[in-house]
Amino acid sequence: MRIYTRRGDQGETGMLGGERVSKADPRIEVCGALDETSAALGLARALGLAEAVDTAVARIQEDLLLAGAEVARSGTMGARIAAEDVTRLERAIDIHEAELRPLEGFIVPGGAPGPAALHLARSVCRRAERGLVAAWGQTREGSSLIAYLNRLSDLLFVLARRANALAGAAEVTWGPRDPRSRG
Repeated sequence: MRIYTRRGDQGETGMLGGERVSKADPRIEVCGALDETSAALGLARALGLAEAVDTAVARIQEDLLLAGAEVARSGTMGARIAAEDVTRLERAIDIHEAELRPLEGFIVPGGAPGPAALHLARSVCRRAERGLVAAWGQTREGSSLIAYLNRLSDLLFVLARRANALAGAAEVTWGPRDPRSRG
């Protein structure tokens, strides 16, 4: 099987179910951001994460494939992210956050390579969430995907912090500068 089909050479792509849409369609933008989120998670895993964090990230990558299929499905939605998936993320946030020091300020993304890639994935996930709201509006009946992406970005933040803690990497916090110190 060839990887190229030439069907997209005119700026259109196929949705699940057969509908052809512009590659600039907001749903395609969301699918791209979901793919980028998964790729950043794959990078984080390749760079190295503690097992407890890596296991959570592997499950998230599976979820993102399901999320992409939900966005790409034309007409009636098939398999999708459910309210139970949002609850699962909330439980994971609580479990991992319980192992961390309380926040003392804004966290500057970075630390060890794997956790830094988790911060990247978090920011791309936020873009996917914003794009989904733009494409679907505030709600889409029967879908928990907007809530899932909102919670996922929170979980990725917590996982980046936890992975840095497990790697012994210091967190850098940011606070407003003293105006007198500006030169």
